[in-house]
Amino acid sequence: MTELSPEDLRRAAETGDPPSPAIPFIDRHGITPLAFASICLVFLFLLYQVVGGTISFLLFGLSPGPEDIFGLRAVTGLGQLLLLFLPTLLLVRLVSFSPREYLRLRAPRLQPVLLALLGIISLQQILQIYLVLQDKIPLPEELGHQLDRYREMVEESMKMLVGAGSVPELLWVILVIALIPAVVEEFLFRGLIQRSIERGSSPIHGAIVTGIVFGAYHLLPSSIVPLSLLGIYLGFLAYRSDCLWVSVIAHFFNNAVACVATYLRMDDNAVLTGNPKEMSLAMLLGTLWFFGILFLLTTYYFFRVTGRIDEDPSSPTGSNA
Repeated sequence: MTELSPEDLRRAAETGDPPSPAIPFIDRHGITPLAFASICLVFLFLLYQVVGGTISFLLFGLSPGPEDIFGLRAVTGLGQLLLLFLPTLLLVRLVSFSPREYLRLRAPRLQPVLLALLGIISLQQILQIYLVLQDKIPLPEELGHQLDRYREMVEESMKMLVGAGSVPELLWVILVIALIPAVVEEFLFRGLIQRSIERGSSPIHGAIVTGIVFGAYHLLPSSIVPLSLLGIYLGFLAYRSDCLWVSVIAHFFNNAVACVATYLRMDDNAVLTGNPKEMSLAMLLGTLWFFGILFLLTTYYFFRVTGRIDEDPSSPTGSNA
């Protein structure tokens, strides 16, 4: 179903003629939703990584020092807002004249949010155990060495960004490292990209493909699998609840736990069950079983309390999907 743009409605009011339907940019130019999603991903990747990375390099060099932390955090947050969030909002206008419907910007209900938080807690623990088991997979010596060096470099950079020495600084860190990325990445991935893939394929494909792209987008080879699984789960939350804010809240909670754990000088892997790297195999399997059951139960009840409204071509949502 086509839509009416504000310009069409204004012109109709002035002339007294019935408004003519408007066609979104990608439909008018014959761009498929899947092609549009791919173009958006490439464009935003280059914009953020190349332009944002160049600005960061010019300001702080390759090895920022402790004196650069405040500025680096500010640039990181502004970069996400200006080079990812704002372009995402503009790109949504090319595919729909009703961004709120397209992005599923409905008020979240309490019960789905609480179940999503329980789900993200249990998934966190499952993925940490997966990472421990993944590290036990033998790799060629040189490849393993290079991956370890890259991971250590990324971890050191993140510790520098996330570390806080006071409560006010912790709140600043939570804003820049937890809240802004949660909002920006959910609007981009579970909003613009997942909705576009859904439109060209199906909701299941949308969540799975977007989750895998989300994992790869972070450029962390050792974390692609857990980040992809996290992304798929966030996609499920957004689609099933028909509310992007549910996945935003879950994503924010996931990030905020790491920030608070770092501030408390804790390993974020060890918030609930202890450090998986120090557990026996029996303890690992027991923890995996417990949180696996918890994850399945919370997902089941989330599914039960979030009834999907079928999108038909005559509905406002259906016209945007």
